[in-house]
Amino acid sequence: MKIALIAHDKKKKDLIEIAKKYEKVFEKHELFATGTTGTKIMEQTKLKIHCFKSGPLGGDQQIGAKVSEGEMDMIMFLRDPLTPQPHEPDVNALIRLSDVYEIPLATNKSTAILLLKELQNLSEN
Repeated sequence: MKIALIAHDKKKKDLIEIAKKYEKVFEKHELFATGTTGTKIMEQTKLKIHCFKSGPLGGDQQIGAKVSEGEMDMIMFLRDPLTPQPHEPDVNALIRLSDVYEIPLATNKSTAILLLKELQNLSEN
C-alpha cells in the first residue's frame, strides 16, 4: 500500500509516536509524507519515506494529486482542529479528495491506530 503521513505542528509528536510503535507495519508499505513530518519521522525511525514539500508550501496538494491519480491508498493526517492553518483550503481539498476516491483517511490518533491494527491483522493472516 501507498500511505501518506501528514501532521500539523502540534500533532507531529503523536504521529512520530505512532510511527515508532507501528514501525514493523509501516516498513511493509510505501510511505509518503509532507516534508517536515516525513523528515522528523525518518530521524526517529528506520523508515524510508518519500517527502513532498511541507504542507503550507504545497505538500498537501502534491499528495492530493497522487490521490486523484489513483496513486495513494491511505492517508494519516493528524490535524490540529484548534489552531487556524494558513493552508486550510488545501487541507479541506485533500479531505474532499479522499472522500471522492474512497481513500481511508485518519484525521486523529485513534483512527490512525485502528487503520494500522487492521493493516497488521491483514499481514498476519
